[in-house]
Amino acid sequence: MMGELYADALAGTPAELEYLDGTRTVLEATRWLEPIDGDEAMLRRCAGSTLDIGSGPGRLTVALNRRGIPALGIDIAPDAVRLTRRAGGFALRRSVFDDLPGSGRWDTALLADGNIGIGGHPGALLRRARQLVRPGGRVIVEVDPPAVRSRVDQVRLRREDVVGDWFAWAVVSADDIERTAQPTGFDVRDCWPDAGRWFAELR
Repeated sequence: MMGELYADALAGTPAELEYLDGTRTVLEATRWLEPIDGDEAMLRRCAGSTLDIGSGPGRLTVALNRRGIPALGIDIAPDAVRLTRRAGGFALRRSVFDDLPGSGRWDTALLADGNIGIGGHPGALLRRARQLVRPGGRVIVEVDPPAVRSRVDQVRLRREDVVGDWFAWAVVSADDIERTAQPTGFDVRDCWPDAGRWFAELR
């Protein structure tokens, strides 16, 4: 059900993200179809082969391919993968924790649009990213602003009375990315704002 709700949201049907306390926010999935202010802050640091983790409909994967940078998007949603391919990008329907091509050889891993939250365990996700990038490789991460509290939420997708399953999603603020990254073998080389968004480069 979650996959159907997400696919419908990408197609423009309104959906919400619901939290355990009943709070709801609009899932603006269609905004991931086009470039977003601040994207350039990530794209210009994607040197060499890049794995776009949780690539969604592929705007960043496609942008990198158009620049001549070999990039592969991975996403668990088949409709997102289809949209990426339709736009001219390369994408596979995979979880980041599945067997992936080029494991240990990627120059850059990209975690945009809050995807540091995948699985609700940022440490486990970054340890997996450590396995995927080459020695000396980098991870470009979008984080939340410093004032935001880092946390793990249980959330689900909802459209009126139709709901998906609960799943864990983490939020990591710019204040906490260093504390999150260091136990996984990464150092924070830079953390900066751009166009109202915050990013970090891990090495």
